[in-house]
Amino acid sequence: MNVVSSMTGYGRASAQIQSCIVTVEIKTVNHRFLDVHLKIPKQFMMIEDQIKKVITSKINRGRVELFVNIEGEFTSNKKVHIDWDLMDQFVFSLGQLKEKYSIKEDISLQHLLHFQDGIEIQDTWNPTIDVEQEMILLVESAVSQLVKMREVEGARLEVDLSSRLLSLTQITNDLETIAPIVVSRYQERLTKRVSEFVTGKIDENRIVTEVAIFADKADISEELTRIHSHLFQFSETLEKQEPIGRKLDFLVQELNREANTIGSKANDGLIAKNVVELKSIIEKLKEQVQNIE
Repeated sequence: MNVVSSMTGYGRASAQIQSCIVTVEIKTVNHRFLDVHLKIPKQFMMIEDQIKKVITSKINRGRVELFVNIEGEFTSNKKVHIDWDLMDQFVFSLGQLKEKYSIKEDISLQHLLHFQDGIEIQDTWNPTIDVEQEMILLVESAVSQLVKMREVEGARLEVDLSSRLLSLTQITNDLETIAPIVVSRYQERLTKRVSEFVTGKIDENRIVTEVAIFADKADISEELTRIHSHLFQFSETLEKQEPIGRKLDFLVQELNREANTIGSKANDGLIAKNVVELKSIIEKLKEQVQNIE
């Protein structure tokens, strides 16, 4: 069973509820945390918390947008509501306007109908428990499709990440092989350089001391050991049955830190070349990890 989940996905479900066709669409994109946004008709505002619980039970990270579209009209109980106190004030004010500005026109029903704050059409539709349950089932279906899509994308990401881990391991192994050779090369260059400027016997002790100082400054064994450790943890984390994106992101940062340190110590063209390749793969790893839940 695939355990890596992408943060990118889409789900859709549609069904007839009463005389309406209700469609639920949900999509997710990258986000550091779980960020849920609902755009639902006011008829279903009372089950907003239930809808969020469905989402949060299946999704742990990402920006989530859920839309509900209704075609048709539910059986409603609309009624006209008149705010009589406000309407009285409006009519009284109209009378004052007429008197102040010497307006001859009579106050008509047309004038009153244009006063939208005083007359309101209210929809007293209350969905039954059955309607609410059907709506929740529709949301669950859309979320289920979304999760499947995220898992499929996650499987692709896992394959790509595993391939890059192998490449990083190979480069790290190469660096472990190259590192001792660099010290030997430095000793040869130093001996040759000294022999060109010094006639007679070369101070071997001095050469050994200089080489030892160089070897200490250029030693990358600790960094390589940590890289191996981070790669092992990365591979191990991919197998966990939980959200892993944040931990992988942290491990990528640590890998990049070690690569930068090795680069600053590099006193050899071959090491520098491998470090460039190492950082290039880590950067690609980082891009992919940004999309993992």
